[in-house]
Amino acid sequence: MTLTAGQKAPDFSAIDQQGAPISLSQFSGHKVVLYFYPKDSTPGCTAQACNLRDNHQQLVDAGYVVLGISTDSPKRHQNFIAKNSLPFALIADEDHSVHDLYGTWQLKKFMGKEYMGTVRTSFIIDEQGTLINIINKIKTKDHSAQILA
Repeated sequence: MTLTAGQKAPDFSAIDQQGAPISLSQFSGHKVVLYFYPKDSTPGCTAQACNLRDNHQQLVDAGYVVLGISTDSPKRHQNFIAKNSLPFALIADEDHSVHDLYGTWQLKKFMGKEYMGTVRTSFIIDEQGTLINIINKIKTKDHSAQILA
């Protein structure tokens, strides 16, 4: 399924790093940055998370709630948050059901091997739950600027 700007963002139910239920609909009335990334504590994912951390107040001031999502467990998310002082929730999508809704679980190639994995993508969602931007070419060290542009 390919999502495009102007469509309703698919609602989902998952759990956050504390194991608490989290869904897109609970953020109705807020703009949301829903960013899908491959794996906690890898260089690119850490750079991206830290860029969002360092510019978090600017994003909040612009009205955004930031939510990261990967297939890592809540425990891995807790460690990643603690290690990098992340001020936003991370969603554990271990069965990649939310990834499937957003089309970010895809066949990837690396060093001649094919495997299923997360395609790094950010979905910018308005207060009514409509996709207003989809960022596919993520600059991990400057992602906040891409969102605020």
